[in-house]
Amino acid sequence: MMKQGSFVIAVYVDNKSGVLTRVTSMFTRRGFNIDALTVGETESPEYSRITICMSGDGYAKEQMINQLRKQVNVKKVEVLEDTAIRRELMLIKIRNEGASRSDIMTVVDVFRAKVIDYTNGEMCIEVTGEPSKIDAFVEIMKPYGILEMCRTGIVALERGSGTLLAKV
Repeated sequence: MMKQGSFVIAVYVDNKSGVLTRVTSMFTRRGFNIDALTVGETESPEYSRITICMSGDGYAKEQMINQLRKQVNVKKVEVLEDTAIRRELMLIKIRNEGASRSDIMTVVDVFRAKVIDYTNGEMCIEVTGEPSKIDAFVEIMKPYGILEMCRTGIVALERGSGTLLAKV
């Protein structure tokens, strides 16, 4: 979820063992907290893309960008603007009781979510979209009884024809 004063950093790194540990430990050493972190192989198997969401002021943002750029296995670092496409995935398990079942299904339809598991006592729902959409879904589901939930964190791409990797 995006907090006020949050920003998203996209980092292309060599797809090698230990690179993620070196990048994340840099945040720890400087006392910065990561709000969300996603990492995965890119369209080029030699690189991984790390998407970091963190909170802080302009000084914190500049310090982290400068420190990331000094890392040996980091190929490209870029702050993604608010216009970037941002998505998140959440799996949420809700109490499934007869009296509220139709209300829950209405919310699932409105949010274009999917029921991916259904029993007499619980239902598991998949929701994707902007972090604010995920936050809103959670708030609406609270009265029905959230049993468990898991969020992936933000993944983001800049809009338009350019690519981050092409800038390496």
